[in-house]
Amino acid sequence: MAPKHHPPPLSGGDRKALTKELSRARAMTTVFARRAEEKRAEGEALIREADDLLCQSWNEKMWADGGPVDPSPSIDQALNAGYPWLEIRCSRCKTPRAVDLAALRHVPSTMVHDLAGRLRCMKCSGAGKRPAAELMQLWQRRPIGGEI
Repeated sequence: MAPKHHPPPLSGGDRKALTKELSRARAMTTVFARRAEEKRAEGEALIREADDLLCQSWNEKMWADGGPVDPSPSIDQALNAGYPWLEIRCSRCKTPRAVDLAALRHVPSTMVHDLAGRLRCMKCSGAGKRPAAELMQLWQRRPIGGEI
């Protein structure tokens, strides 16, 4: 976009006033840009905190109720909150496994509970079985003892 052209007024007092207003407008653009960046950072921090609380809430519901609780956080919300690992367990052989959510190909709005039907046990798939996985909880760090 081309800069706006302000024709200088004919009188000296008007020229000074225009120059003053233009310099004030230029100064305000930097102030507004800085405030916009600050507000955006605050908003992103609040969104990250909300995603963290959602993941914690879902983990508590999973622990208390057991099954894949709907609604669950989306995969992107879990990643934004710092929960990149999903602990699952085979419904047949009860082998635990940690799934890296960042490595999954997914639509941004895919919910974590929707993964229950898609994830399979590698141990049982070698035996010709394909039982669905049971979702356990989201983790911030890879669970100890969880196989990939």
